[in-house]
Formats: sequence, structure tokens, C-alpha cells
Amino acid sequence: MSQQESRVRWFTPDKPENISVGRQRISSHLRTAGFDVKTVATTSETIQEAFAEREQYEVIIGTTRAGAFAATLVGKLTGKPVIVDHVDPIRQFRETRSVVSSVPVRFAENVCFALSDCVMCVYEEERLRVERYAKEVRSTSLGVDYDRFVDPDRDAVESARNRLSSLPLQDNIAIYVGGLEPIYHITDLTDAMESLPEWSLIVLGEGSLRNAVEQTESERENIHYLGTVPHDDVPGYLYLADVGISLVDDPHTLKVLEYGAAGLSVVQLAGRSEERFEGMVEFARPEAEEIARAIEDAGHKESDSALASFAAKFNWESVASDYAEALKSVK
Repeated sequence: MSQQESRVRWFTPDKPENISVGRQRISSHLRTAGFDVKTVATTSETIQEAFAEREQYEVIIGTTRAGAFAATLVGKLTGKPVIVDHVDPIRQFRETRSVVSSVPVRFAENVCFALSDCVMCVYEEERLRVERYAKEVRSTSLGVDYDRFVDPDRDAVESARNRLSSLPLQDNIAIYVGGLEPIYHITDLTDAMESLPEWSLIVLGEGSLRNAVEQTESERENIHYLGTVPHDDVPGYLYLADVGISLVDDPHTLKVLEYGAAGLSVVQLAGRSEERFEGMVEFARPEAEEIARAIEDAGHKESDSALASFAAKFNWESVASDYAEALKSVK
């Protein structure tokens, strides 16, 4: 199977538009490299479609978790090679759901690893488990569109500037981009703003805590929730901000890389990220007072190129090359 002949069906998470766009970025670079890649959100309809269109692709990729389950099912029933794109540790599922519900999910993931032809593994903490079951394991990472953030498109900046011009913003602007879920300590972040009257917080994202954020916005003048925006516009908002916020206990979170590429000072949750980002970001415990302190400390720092230089190593093109090699390895 030559590169030019590789037709790929990729099952990705079924998330709102503009959320979790990394797989689309990888797919785009793979297409440039000569692969015919179709990315689909994982739903019952797309699974049925994959069976009906089995002659239209030769390899299936599935992203953790539902995408991996779907790809394994379709692949084994159609005889197509399967690559599991394992991007989320089971620890995160256990923390956001429950220990009890994580047990069958962990088992199902292990089955997918065992039935796959290759597993792409992002988290080192997962590698030993994956290697216990998978025939082949390849290391990869999450990436960032570095050029888009370090030098944002003028239209993206103007779009953000126009949107923000109607808001009563303070001189100091902190920004959060991402999911509105408890694991991201959203409530702690919005509570922190009560201690930061000279700061404004811009929130971009969607999730189960949306109503809570909107309620807090109505009660405090320095919190502004803008919902989701096109991913191509995000660099424009970061260009106009001073500090980027990421409060998830995850050393591989993409947001830190995007904030760094945009030249922002960054506040990150203390924990697993400290070894990777030590000296490049301000760390905070998940408490409102600690987060407020970290935002102020980050705001006082001069722009540091160390994080931007670090982020430059993880552009999506280099990440896509990992997947290209995996696609060429499966027969």
C-alpha cells in the first residue's frame, strides 16, 4: 500500500465545532502529504456509514475513547487495519466520571489495543499499559499551529478587537480558552476574579458549566463569557490578552503551547505539569486566592521567549509525520 493509495477513515470525538480540532489539523497535513483522509465525528450514523462505504477506505484510525471503540469494531468486521489514537489517559476519565465506571472503559480500551495494528500513544503514563496489549506502539504528542499564534492573521485580530471593543475591559486581560467542565476548575477561576478588580477575564468555550459561568458573568463586571468562536479567530483573542489560563492537571494540555506561542504569560495548575513547564509558567493550586495570586504574578512578568521556543517544537506538521509513518507501517 503506497502513500498515494492510502485512503483513511478517522473516527474523532463527537464534540462541538471548534472544540478539540487537533485531529483535523493532523488530517490536513496528512492530505498535503498525499493521504486521502476523511475525519468523521463518532456517532451511530457515521459507524453505519463506515460499514456501507467499506470500499472507500483502506485504514481506520480511532481517537480515544469512542472513536477508538468505533474504529476497532468497524475494522475487525471489515478486515481493515486499525490504528488507535490514544490521546487521553484513563486517569482523566476516572477523575471526571468515577472509579466504578472507569473499570469497563479501561477493559474496552485494552481490547482495542490488543486488536489494533498500531497504537499512537501521547501519555508516557499510559505506555506500559498499552505495550502490555498492543502489537506496535508509537510515541507521539499533541501539537500547536505555532505560526498561526506567533503571528496571527490580521483579520483574526480585527475580528477579536471588534468583539471586545463593546466590553468594559480593564487594562489587564486574562483569557481562558477551553472546556467548561469541573476538571478545569472553572468555578475556582471565576471566583478568583473577585480579588482582581484591575483585571478582566475573557472566557471562550462550551461545556456543562456554561450556565454557571453566565450567571457569574451577570454578577461580576470583570468576567465576560463569549461562548465558542471559530478556531481560526482564537489567535486574535490571544494577541489582545496578557495572561493565558490553563487549570487542568495535564502536562500535555494544548492550551499552554498555544498561549506560549502567542507570547502570553501563562498560569497552569500545579501538579503533573511542573516537571515539563518549570520556569516557563506560573503554577497555582486549585484555589481562588492562589489563582488570583498567580494571575497577578504572571501579569508582572516580562514576555519570556522560553515557552514560545518550547511550543515551536510541537507544530502539527511534525506530529502528522508520526501518523504518516504509522499509516505506512500497517498493511
